[in-house]
Amino acid sequence: MVKCNPNYGKLAAGYLFPEIGRRVKAFTTGNPGVKVMRLGVGDTTQPLEPSIVKAMHAAVDGLSREDTYSGYGDEQGNAALRAAIAAWYGERGVTVEGGEVFVSDGAKCDSANIASIFASDSVVAVQDPAYPVYVDSNVIAGRTASFKDGRYEGLVYLPCTEENGFVPSPPSGKVDLIYLCSPNNPTGAVATREQLAEFVEYARANGAVIIFDAAYSFFITDSSLPRSIYEIPGAAECAIELSSFSKFAGFTGVRLGWSVVPKALKGDGCGDGGLNALWNRRQCTMFNGASNVAQAGGLAALSPEGREECGKTIEYYMENARVIREGLSSLGFKAYGGVNAPFAWVKTPGVGSWEFFDKLLNECRVVCTPGAGFGPCGEGFVRFSAFGRRENVQAAVASIRENLKL
Repeated sequence: MVKCNPNYGKLAAGYLFPEIGRRVKAFTTGNPGVKVMRLGVGDTTQPLEPSIVKAMHAAVDGLSREDTYSGYGDEQGNAALRAAIAAWYGERGVTVEGGEVFVSDGAKCDSANIASIFASDSVVAVQDPAYPVYVDSNVIAGRTASFKDGRYEGLVYLPCTEENGFVPSPPSGKVDLIYLCSPNNPTGAVATREQLAEFVEYARANGAVIIFDAAYSFFITDSSLPRSIYEIPGAAECAIELSSFSKFAGFTGVRLGWSVVPKALKGDGCGDGGLNALWNRRQCTMFNGASNVAQAGGLAALSPEGREECGKTIEYYMENARVIREGLSSLGFKAYGGVNAPFAWVKTPGVGSWEFFDKLLNECRVVCTPGAGFGPCGEGFVRFSAFGRRENVQAAVASIRENLKL
């Protein structure tokens, strides 16, 4: 009989979001006709912008004619789109070459796949709490031992707490890979230049690589806060950056993202081409490139017109975040985030994360995301997403105010 990958057996029971779906389904089945207000999973709700739709329609029309039909594109992505992404970095004062940009079908996929270019015995550090894919992908890759007392043995957890503003300090010991996310999912915290500089200094001193998830960088409005880790001197020698069109352009279902792997980034056994060449080889071997139609939409999203349109949608979501944060704060909850990030991180009233999730669902018909699902330090918190429709967000806050029994 064929042998399966035993590392799947190490995964903690149930991926976070399917478990939320299971509980919500059980509630709606038992309460037919009751409307549930979903502020849990960070799925966008606003339609694609007109300039993006126009570009994607044109791309589809092009595929319908023999003289303009195109098949496989470059595995690394459309050259014009890669150049546009590099130009966006240029606006941040950062020099990124088009050849350092790799277009993909989403940052989540890149978050899981990027670790394949590193040795299987690499020591991994993650923020705690953290987006589950950082942890689970490394469990599947065999970089951890068993799950015990809420943690995977062999994984280094970097605590994000109220005391440190939910931004961790660099590891105290030697690690090889460090996963950072800023603005952070789930806490909504944004690392300062000084805080990121500490990680860059650590990585350069220890030969480590930072995998920096900047999927929510477009939501940062404070100009003093970095949108890219490459705004920190020396980061191009120690960091890979991942980003996405999902949230700022509404591409959650369209699927489009990118990674930046600097040519200056080296590693033991990578050869002269460094990690850039290794990631290129991986993509060429296992990926045929993102959808032509999606990439046309991505190019439009980065155009002046597209960015102006997307900016208005970002403002819409951030107003939702304000409604959630201020509404819950007015009820006495400690609410964090929701200022430069589309998530509010709320402390539960003396009960566990999943217990409070069930309480909100059953008493208020509101769905949030239990913080414990993001890691041990997430216990005692829940995450609210600002990606809902305004009327739904307002109704959810009103329902909590009127129906929650504390």
